[in-house]
Amino acid sequence: MTTHTQPRTIDVALGERSYPVWIGPGLLNDHARWRAALRGRHALVISNTTVAPLYLERIAEGLDGLSWSSFLIDDGEAHKTFANVGLALDALAKLGATRDACVIALGGGVVGDLAGFSAACWMRGIDFIQMPTTLLSMVDSSVGGKTGVNLPAGKNLVGAFHQPRAVIADTDTLTTLPEREYRAGLAEVIKGAAIGDADFFAWLEANADALNAREAGPLIEAIARKVQYKAGVVARDETEQGERALLNLGHTFGHALETAGKYKVLLHGEGVAVGMLLAAQLSERLGMSESADTTRLHRLLDAVGLPTTIPPSMEPEPLLALMRLDKKNLAGTLRLILWRGIGQADIVSGVDEADVLAVLRDNCR
Repeated sequence: MTTHTQPRTIDVALGERSYPVWIGPGLLNDHARWRAALRGRHALVISNTTVAPLYLERIAEGLDGLSWSSFLIDDGEAHKTFANVGLALDALAKLGATRDACVIALGGGVVGDLAGFSAACWMRGIDFIQMPTTLLSMVDSSVGGKTGVNLPAGKNLVGAFHQPRAVIADTDTLTTLPEREYRAGLAEVIKGAAIGDADFFAWLEANADALNAREAGPLIEAIARKVQYKAGVVARDETEQGERALLNLGHTFGHALETAGKYKVLLHGEGVAVGMLLAAQLSERLGMSESADTTRLHRLLDAVGLPTTIPPSMEPEPLLALMRLDKKNLAGTLRLILWRGIGQADIVSGVDEADVLAVLRDNCR
């Protein structure tokens, strides 16, 4: 597989609502590229207090001549709330935003989800642009139009499908990303390979050291491969009626872990990492996959420094109770994304809770 550092363009094919995902260095400064996606004269930049001091000025230069303002939230999953959506909508009202206004999401997945949901709500839906600044948001949450906020009862229980006009993934922003956040993003890259691309999984195994070192060529290649895969799935199943649910490998476990920790113990990608391994163990227990596949996944997660164990403060029964709230469940029974080995994810309905509880008990300390 060749690698290079030139910007890549991947199209999400959704008819009239198709949009490009641009991946590469220096894209936030390429004002001519992304300014063309703004159709009106109003823009609201939603960011957080960590990212805005680093990059907001670059975006401001590209908004010259428009009526625009910014709205900042504190950093972290705990701030993806209805209260902050309300404040974002107040900011749009203060701006006098009309139906051709655009919301620009400058930040990670929390900012992107909240900004997209705010855009979906304002006047029943206005444009928004994703400018992801974390690896996790570049390879996952910025692509596909899922937006929403968390409730105390669970993660992303409220939201809307609302596709962006464009995604600008400037890989230069990853140089300022803390190590833990970067590694959390690699979990979503690994997940894409684990779901549907065994060759990509093998490439990740071979290039783990290069990705740990944030080498530009391999990093852009990894992002592009994951986005290409997700774009294809979204084009075929935009609103998750079937195949798109496969993208949630490990998420039912992972979201329960995040919620149990009140979004303060595990980052989303860390929850996905542990969740994928739990899903692999459950698949093995159900006779769907081999132990060798579980071992390879465990080794790759270890190789990029991701957690593979349930935090010690968490107990099996409360985790199972949280899993029952998952959006994928049907008719009161667990519906999980499991696998039949690397690159072969599957939607499994009616999973026996006793098996899930056994896996949780095996992993709780």
